[in-house]
Amino acid sequence: MKNNLKVLRAIKNISQEDLAKEIGVSRQTINAMEKGKYAPSTILALKLARYFERTVDEIFTLEETD
Repeated sequence: MKNNLKVLRAIKNISQEDLAKEIGVSRQTINAMEKGKYAPSTILALKLARYFERTVDEIFTLEETD
């Protein structure tokens, strides 16, 4: 699953640590999502969408291998 979390974080000028605290996960979870190693739960995806004021589809994109 591809995502643009790193870009969105840069736009808001927020670190992985700060985003993790806002969403209620660890920094390692944010890092793993950004690297495509972790697909978020529905609830986590919705929290991120709400935080960035975007739709889930604007943040996450399924790849053909997913």
